[in-house]
Amino acid sequence: MTGDAGQSRRPQARRTRLFATCVPGLGRMLRRQLDAVDGIVSTGSGFDGRADLVFFDADRAGRARALRSRLAEDVFAEIGRANRAGGGGPAAVASMAWQPHAVQRALSVWADEVRPLGGSMTFRVITRVLSETRFLRTDLRQAMAGVIARDKPRWKVADPAQLEIWISEWHDGQYVAGLRLSGAGMRQHGGRAAERSGALRPSVAAAMVELAGPAGGLLLDPCCGSGTILAAAVAAGWSAEGSDIDPHAVQVAGHNAAGASVQLGDARELLLPDESVAACVSNMPFGRQFEVAGAWPDWAGIVLAEMSRVTRSGGSVVLLAPDLPRHAIPAALRLRKTVPIRLLGTAATIWVFRRA
Repeated sequence: MTGDAGQSRRPQARRTRLFATCVPGLGRMLRRQLDAVDGIVSTGSGFDGRADLVFFDADRAGRARALRSRLAEDVFAEIGRANRAGGGGPAAVASMAWQPHAVQRALSVWADEVRPLGGSMTFRVITRVLSETRFLRTDLRQAMAGVIARDKPRWKVADPAQLEIWISEWHDGQYVAGLRLSGAGMRQHGGRAAERSGALRPSVAAAMVELAGPAGGLLLDPCCGSGTILAAAVAAGWSAEGSDIDPHAVQVAGHNAAGASVQLGDARELLLPDESVAACVSNMPFGRQFEVAGAWPDWAGIVLAEMSRVTRSGGSVVLLAPDLPRHAIPAALRLRKTVPIRLLGTAATIWVFRRA
């Protein structure tokens, strides 16, 4: 290498090994999002039985961006990995996963992102395993707590605690341990001013808004419920408008999505001109906690026809529903993508259409 080329090289910022969790089914979207950030390189993915995991290396700026991700629900500084090779039990897995050098690096990151460390800290251990046929999750938790107590004798077990150490089986017999950097508020991304039963998880709302494409024009949610999609749309730069047939939902959505226009209305008869919105994004009412007038497939067909009518050519219609009968989909809506997800153990699908 020539001297000039050597002088033009800049030292690479130090990167930390991290991982993030998200709603099952959104791992690919989160990985693509992280890969698009300068200072982040994704290194793999997995599933721990309750969440998708995305592994990545990040410098300080990239780490800050990851902690602001609206798709991620938690972010961790990795402290070690372990495997069950040779039939190792919970004590062997815990000892392997607690790697002192990585622990010190993770604690330094935690001090940067959360608050300064004290001489004596409280901690708790959270474990997730894909199966309890080899050993119990509680046994792994106790083994991990014992390893930590021996290495950090001034730390005390507590619940709640200042530090949360998670160990998750992300692939059969493969474990990762991490120190949680994100606060409880990350999953709510700012929180909701008012709560309502059946409210959509904010990370799912953010994914749906992202699937609608770049912000531009008016985004409509005709079944706005608690206003979670409207809040995500406003945060992404859309003009947002919502309606709901339930007056209580309209009131709650008005509190939760202060930057959106919310009014009482029936999704079967939208009081908007043809091709007047850039996108329709909505969590369709399904499940035991919701009821619709008549049979759900017939109701869905009427609502989809109205969404198709008011969406401009080239615009998006993005819906969350367990299934959409073929006969309910208007001819003008062209299916572009489906994203299967799981919410509290229930299968659902994000349907992404483009209006012809």
